[in-house]
Amino acid sequence: MKNLHFKDFFWNSDLTCTGGYDAIIQYLNDGKRTCKEVEDFMKARASIEEKYAKDLLGLSKKVCGHNEMNSLKRSLDMFKLQTEHVSLSHLQMAQSMREEAKKLEEFKEKQKEARKKIEQQMDALHKQKSSQYKKTMDSKKTYEQKCRDKEEADQNVNRNANTNNTKHIEKLYSKAQQAKQNSEDADRLYHQNVITVGKVRDEWLKEHVKACEMFEKQAMERINFLRNTVWTHLNQLSQQCVTSDEEDIEHFVNLRQTGEKPPGPVMYENFYSVQRSPTVAPPSRLPPPITRRGPLPDPNDNDTLYSTVQDAGYSVIQY
Repeated sequence: MKNLHFKDFFWNSDLTCTGGYDAIIQYLNDGKRTCKEVEDFMKARASIEEKYAKDLLGLSKKVCGHNEMNSLKRSLDMFKLQTEHVSLSHLQMAQSMREEAKKLEEFKEKQKEARKKIEQQMDALHKQKSSQYKKTMDSKKTYEQKCRDKEEADQNVNRNANTNNTKHIEKLYSKAQQAKQNSEDADRLYHQNVITVGKVRDEWLKEHVKACEMFEKQAMERINFLRNTVWTHLNQLSQQCVTSDEEDIEHFVNLRQTGEKPPGPVMYENFYSVQRSPTVAPPSRLPPPITRRGPLPDPNDNDTLYSTVQDAGYSVIQY
């Protein structure tokens, strides 16, 4: 039998997707519902057993062969006594089932409390991860727009370089300087958000693995508890049911698995790069690579205006 574990098969390629986690939670909720159903079943069975026991006990007290003598009278008395013994055995069964139902209820509540803390932590991480990813993507859009604004401002300076209107040139130059500052500010914010979402992702990866291990442990404990309960009180299991808990876990994993690879980190994408880095890269525990621009061009240079840095592979625009 293969050793299949939750932590290896419930990932999603999309950083903001929680499909794998949701599948595990649904499985645990279904298990909790089963516990409740078994608990209610045993309580109902106990009530039936108790009523049957009382009816049998009352029956055993009724007159039966009062006028008979000798061996037949002894046989009839034994028949009544056996009925009384049967009633007592069913009464004991009712009491035993109520006790087991109580144990099952306590087991269910114990698992619920243990899950509650983990689920609250994971829910908070999912919200943080989704929020930070959105913030990163929004800052990326802003950064790209500010870069376009800077290019347009630089082009306006270049196109009006030979005009005699000094005030107009100064105004264009001021706008270009401000656009440059805005693009650099947006770049820094975008880059910082990439680093932050990388840290959030790393934290979520670790906690997701821990949660998977804890949830799998709970699932195995539940299966084992219910199996023992049924075996002890019903004693009607076939050999097929007396199997290891891992088989049920393996069946669930094979049926509901969502992916074996966690989402890769969000990568920084420089606006001026001809061939940008992929948005999703192979999983890594290292922070995303940092690509910074060099000094921006001087708008006073009337011969050539560069819209990018001097690094190899960057585009160059001449006017």
